[in-house]
Amino acid sequence: MVRMDNPNRTRDHLANERTFLAWVRTGLAIVVFGFAIGRFGVAIRQIMQLQGQQLRTTGLSVIFGLISIAAGVLLLFTGLFRYRQTRTQIDAGTFEPAGFIVDIAAGISILLALALAVYLVSVEYNLH
Repeated sequence: MVRMDNPNRTRDHLANERTFLAWVRTGLAIVVFGFAIGRFGVAIRQIMQLQGQQLRTTGLSVIFGLISIAAGVLLLFTGLFRYRQTRTQIDAGTFEPAGFIVDIAAGISILLALALAVYLVSVEYNLH
């Protein structure tokens, strides 16, 4: 245990931990969302089989689900990296705000959302 004589430094570390937990919540939510997307395609195939119809593929649901799960895991690793980096910077008194990591996380989220939107439109209007 490190003795903290500076209450500002303690607050900085606590804020860093809260930020890390936000990364964890976001990453886990995206993983669960990906699982739900993938499972939806499998469930549709099983329902079709129960009705006597053959549906050979789950469409892109499983692929989008796996991509979402991978993105969530990537966010978890990114959050852990950022937490450890910030902790070291706080201790050294050399904190630098995140720039590129936040841009990457936002970019991945935007691309995933747009891909899912295009997929839903294509399924709705049979464009695939």
